[in-house]
Amino acid sequence: MLRRMMRVVDRWFERTSVDDAITLLWEPHVVELMRCNIWHVRGRDRDLLVDTGMGVSSLVDAAGDLFGGSVTAVATHGHDDHIGGHHEFDDVVAHPLEAQLLERAPLRSLHIETAWGREVIDGLTASGYALEHEWFVDALPAGVVLETFRQRPARVTRLVDEGDVIDLGDRRFEVLHLPGHSPGSIGLWEAATGTLFSGDAIYDGPLLDELPESDIDAYCRTMERLLTLPVRVVHGGHDPSFDGDRLRELARAYLARRR
Repeated sequence: MLRRMMRVVDRWFERTSVDDAITLLWEPHVVELMRCNIWHVRGRDRDLLVDTGMGVSSLVDAAGDLFGGSVTAVATHGHDDHIGGHHEFDDVVAHPLEAQLLERAPLRSLHIETAWGREVIDGLTASGYALEHEWFVDALPAGVVLETFRQRPARVTRLVDEGDVIDLGDRRFEVLHLPGHSPGSIGLWEAATGTLFSGDAIYDGPLLDELPESDIDAYCRTMERLLTLPVRVVHGGHDPSFDGDRLRELARAYLARRR
C-alpha cells in the first residue's frame, strides 16, 4: 500500500466575497488542476451552490455561515474535482448525462496515478497541465486518512437540461447545455445581470477537450453559442473570473485552433 506522511491543516477552504450575494470558495491544498471554483449565491428564498470541490473536508461545516437556509447544489458536470461535496446537500441538480457520476462518486484514491492511470496523466500533461505531484493534495484536514479516502456518492434529486430554470426567489438562472468538455456540461445564465456560471465549458486557462468523454465538434458549437450571449461577467469552474470581451477572445481562439 502507498504510504505518505502529510501535514495536517486546520483550515481546508478559503473564500472571498465577489459582491453582496456571491462568494467564491476554493481548496488551497488541492493541486491546481483539481482546485475548482465553488460558487455560493445567496437568494431570497434559497441559496445556490455551483459545484462543491473534492469532498476532502466538509463544505457545510466550513461555510455553513453563508447558507441562509435551503441550498440547491448544482453540478456543472460530473468530474471528480466538482462533485465531492454534493452528498452533503438534500437538493442536488445535474444534467442527465452527468448524474450517474455523482451517484457513483468515481474518485477512489488521492494518489493521482492510482486514481487515473498513466494514459490520462500523459494526456493532461499534453494539454498544458504538468502534473508534478504524486497526490491530489499537499495537506489533509484533521481526521482524513490519505490512503483510505473515497468520495461519497450523492443523490441527484433533479435532472435539468437546456432551458430549465434554477429559481432563488429574487434571481433566476437558466440552464444552458454546453457540451464538449463533457457530454452533459451545463452553465447557469442570469440574463438580468449578464452573469454566466460556466463550469468547465470555458475558463481562462487551458481547456480540456481530449478527455475520453470530450467532443471537440460539440465544444466548437458551444463556443459559437457563447459568442452570441450578451455576457457581462463569467464565473468559471477554474481560474479568475473575466468579462464578456475576454469570453469572446477565448472562444474565438478556441475556434481558430480547432476548426
